[in-house]
Amino acid sequence: MSGFEVAPSGIDEERFRDPDPVAFALQAAAAKAIAVGEKYPSSLVIAADTLVCLADEIFGKPKNRREARAMLRKLSGQKHMVITGVVLFRKSERRMLAGYEMSWVTFKKLNPKTIESYLDKSNEYLDKAGSYAIQESEDALVDRLEGDYDNVVGLPVHLLADLLRDFMYQGNRK
Repeated sequence: MSGFEVAPSGIDEERFRDPDPVAFALQAAAAKAIAVGEKYPSSLVIAADTLVCLADEIFGKPKNRREARAMLRKLSGQKHMVITGVVLFRKSERRMLAGYEMSWVTFKKLNPKTIESYLDKSNEYLDKAGSYAIQESEDALVDRLEGDYDNVVGLPVHLLADLLRDFMYQGNRK
């Protein structure tokens, strides 16, 4: 692989069920990184997994519209946590570095019409933890964001930059 390429891991995210949301996100990101690293052993693999957590309930990606609707109803009017685990991995060097970012999102109180209108826009919600993408729904769904916007989008850029710097530094130590 040369340059930058998106390589889906093919990992079934349903297999991760750790009740600790940070451990869950890190385990899923690591599994994705390892799966892609097997295909591209000399490449630096960057993998991430984002999830939404409301109290003790972890929301991944919905399987269908019904499940998405149920998630959005539960999130309505609630403050929830968004956690992204990020893992850097290079198999040929047997090196891995991981970190995570947490942000808090408070949803507006959503009525059924608002939820249906959001779900009608596209099927993007099927690939989003908690059934929403803040970049597509902020005005309609979100009342308040505390923390890193990029984390809620799904890739905390500041964390990634720190991890990249640390990964490269570790590789240059004698």
